[in-house]
Amino acid sequence: MKEKELRRSLAVLPIGTVMKLTDLTARQIRYYEAQQLIQPERNEGNRRMYSLNDIDRLLEIRDYLAEGVNIAGIKAIYEQQASAAQAKQENQEHPLTDDDVRRIMQDEFLRQGRLGQTRPGIQQRPL
Repeated sequence: MKEKELRRSLAVLPIGTVMKLTDLTARQIRYYEAQQLIQPERNEGNRRMYSLNDIDRLLEIRDYLAEGVNIAGIKAIYEQQASAAQAKQENQEHPLTDDDVRRIMQDEFLRQGRLGQTRPGIQQRPL
């Protein structure tokens, strides 16, 4: 993780400060936590501590609600973003090899039926 991202993810802000920065009430912020839209860290005294990333997320949630997106819609958006990020990370960890590409193309051609039909006396060879 880059240093800038590390600093943005440090949970150092109490809920009072977050309320002032986001124009949200403590009840709203706790509700978004209950809906699992944000996950603030807890300190030794079990108080919620928020990061700059949490504040960005809260502002984003507020904007979505102002646009008419409901909580279920916001959850779906964040789930889709998380899935896309995970798929991207998996693709970076496991890039396709030439053999993978050949196999995928051969499967696709066979599925479309172009190379899957053999004529009598002609033998197919793998790509």
